[in-house]
Amino acid sequence: MDARPTLLVIAHGSRDPRHAATVAALCARVRSLRPGLRVEVGHLDFNAPRVPRVLERLSAEGTREVVALPLLLTRAFHAKSDIPAALREATARLPLLNVRQADVLGPSSLLTDALERRLAQAGLRPGDRRSTGVVLASAGSSDPEAIAVIAETAREWRHTAGWCAVRPAFASASLPRTADAVRELRAEGVGRVAVAPYVIAPGFLPDRIAAGAREARADVLAPVLGAAPELARLLLRRYDQAVPGRARGDLAALIA
Repeated sequence: MDARPTLLVIAHGSRDPRHAATVAALCARVRSLRPGLRVEVGHLDFNAPRVPRVLERLSAEGTREVVALPLLLTRAFHAKSDIPAALREATARLPLLNVRQADVLGPSSLLTDALERRLAQAGLRPGDRRSTGVVLASAGSSDPEAIAVIAETAREWRHTAGWCAVRPAFASASLPRTADAVRELRAEGVGRVAVAPYVIAPGFLPDRIAAGAREARADVLAPVLGAAPELARLLLRRYDQAVPGRARGDLAALIA
């Protein structure tokens, strides 16, 4: 039996079938980067299999170590509350299974590298940077920590990449909305405005981001991050960071 912990990728889930398909494609890329590593997917809502069922199956098959990795870009409500609660409830019934919750994906330079890839796919070139303002459009959150991380990501990305401006925007819970951020950049005299969705998979909120970009007539709308190779490498980085020194027999430490 492989001694490495199983990687359980925890996705939120969506009624939109594109969401689960994108998560599956991303996990397939992770497997291709590290052959032999067992990679499973569990969902919090809407899609099957749900996280508790995956853990039950792994335990029944003899798995003893799992790294649960939230497929989230910021440490907001799901990472702080929903996922730990789901892991506690499931592992309380599975005493032989040790689960460690890995960190969320962001912030990371690999994420901005993936954003750069998507903008290039949408038609932007390196010479466009000085005349292009970017709207970093995320799903949004009511968690101040998550909002602050998005704002800092925008500032750092502008500093390191050389865009003439990078502004955060949100599809829900926070302001400004995507369309308003595009209009603000236009009002400031920015010649070209691109919208970079800071979301992993298609769904309701990413569609709202795209609608806002079209409403405000953004010049460029990039695809979602999807199964970008940078994202797959980041999942493995978070997995590796969670593995060393993993505790045994102390559930509270494992999923705190």
